[in-house]
Amino acid sequence: QVQLVESGGGLVQAGGSLRLSCAASGRAFSSYSMGWFRQAPGKERDFVAVIDWTGSSTNYADSVKGRFTISRDNAKNTVYLQVNSLNTGDTAVYYCAATRWGRTTRNADNYDYWGQGTQVTVSS
Repeated sequence: QVQLVESGGGLVQAGGSLRLSCAASGRAFSSYSMGWFRQAPGKERDFVAVIDWTGSSTNYADSVKGRFTISRDNAKNTVYLQVNSLNTGDTAVYYCAATRWGRTTRNADNYDYWGQGTQVTVSS
């Protein structure tokens, strides 16, 4: 069992940055690949980024490539999402999730554990 708690969201102006964190409790965090997803009002939950259990392999949605960076610190049981050059299209609830299915899967159905989400709102 893995419990996930996101933090770091907030209200930011377009062009700004935030650092989202996801703290994990439970066993064997370092054996899970960790993903970030987001869901805007009235829309489906979309893949954002994923990092494998070693931290050596990452994958990003095209819409965030070059602006967002995923990283992890297995000693702290935490995964991060640095979000830069934000625009209003990035407004959403951001969720972290854990999976042992594959190395860098983008499919939300493959994730076993989810956090409660953190709101990111970008103003123009």
